Amino acid sequence: LDLDKFFTPRSIAIIGVSRSTFSLGGLSYLTYLQESRFGGPLYPINPSAEEILGIKAYAGLTSLPRVPDLAIVCVAAKRVPSVLEECARAGVTHVHILTAGFSETGTKEGKTLEEEIAAIARKAGLLIMGPNCMGPYSPSARLTAWGARPGLDGPLGVISQSGGITQRLTEYTCSLGVGVHKAASIGNATVLDSTDYLQYMAGEEKIRVIAMYLESVRDGKRLLKLARQVNRDKPIVFLKGGESETGASTVISHTGRMAGGEKAWQGFMGQSGVSQVKTMNEWMDAILAFCLLPAPKGRGVFLVGGGGGNSVIYSDTCIREGLEVPGLSKANMKRLRPMVPVAGSIAGNPLDLWETFQNPARLSEILEMGYEDPRIHMIMVDRLIPRNAYHMPIMPDSTPQVIEYFNRHGHRKPTVFNVDSEGGDEDLALKGTKLRTLFCRSGIPAFPSLERAARALSHLYRYHSRFSSPEDS
Repeated sequence: LDLDKFFTPRSIAIIGVSRSTFSLGGLSYLTYLQESRFGGPLYPINPSAEEILGIKAYAGLTSLPRVPDLAIVCVAAKRVPSVLEECARAGVTHVHILTAGFSETGTKEGKTLEEEIAAIARKAGLLIMGPNCMGPYSPSARLTAWGARPGLDGPLGVISQSGGITQRLTEYTCSLGVGVHKAASIGNATVLDSTDYLQYMAGEEKIRVIAMYLESVRDGKRLLKLARQVNRDKPIVFLKGGESETGASTVISHTGRMAGGEKAWQGFMGQSGVSQVKTMNEWMDAILAFCLLPAPKGRGVFLVGGGGGNSVIYSDTCIREGLEVPGLSKANMKRLRPMVPVAGSIAGNPLDLWETFQNPARLSEILEMGYEDPRIHMIMVDRLIPRNAYHMPIMPDSTPQVIEYFNRHGHRKPTVFNVDSEGGDEDLALKGTKLRTLFCRSGIPAFPSLERAARALSHLYRYHSRFSSPEDS
């Protein structure tokens, strides 16, 4: 299936644009496409208007000066079938139906309307995204009528049955410097299902990582087959909605589909090898790791910074996540001992050395040890935020020098920062957010807790170990 016109349309018709009602609908889509500086013609369709937002309005698709690449349908549900028939007559093949009010309502009328949509699509050969969805998103094409605007292009592809979750993810990734190449909010997926978009994104060279949020699927066998193939080359980070009994029952009123049995989905996760996450934060953390880090060659982690008690907790956390905290090589221990004060510090792995917070040259030296040590495969650096609780002199912020080190040397082994900003301290949270954003936008994953950092690295390690083993090569 050729889905290019959904994501790189040269012209867009928006059917059902009011002149005054600014809510989710035709007027908001037209406004946001203007704000995003979409490069092609926009055709608002409203039989009662001559112009909307300074753009000439048209009575219908057949009166347009050209056949638009994409039609966005924003009329009432009962009018959608007639609009689709008009699309067919006008030669429009790619249609996004924003409108809700179909099978997800649980009513006979809603189900009948959705069946009518499917029948018209089959007869006329229409490719339909939705209904009941936010539709396509592509920052490189300035197609950002929702989510972060104008967004940020990058290596991530997104397929989701939830518009709200997809929108939040595009905002989250953009703020942390990870761009989205293409995203599809697919809603009820009446005509095109998640498998169609997965097959499409598998062939998109610029997409290196795929994030999926699904509550249901029409063809489970096809999804398994595709996921197993695609996941070998492009990590799929999978968030499943509707796992609990309450969540599963809510799926029906969200997309009009059954969520499917938990055992079947667990079987899919295990057989496909996708990286399953349980929360929005874990989803984002894993995406950061896959998009920004190289493959680790083992599970050994070097913990730098921390402090005494933190080092104990950090070690336990890493081991719980399936990682290891190995001792350093004899050569590195010999180099390390003269640097570490006997009192109040710990030489080894974990490394409790206060100087790493203040002296970028010392941190660089420690990082070099980790990169040269054959027992170490990944590095986590604790990055304390200066505040009154610590007996720290006021010193210039060394973060720019640390970032410059990575700009020069890159990630010779996966390296992340733990920016401890969780808790109730408002000032700490603000400083932590700014510091984390600075690191991430510089291509260095940074997490608000070591627990989240460890889980992200665990996803990275498990994925690469699975596909680098002899039986999978």
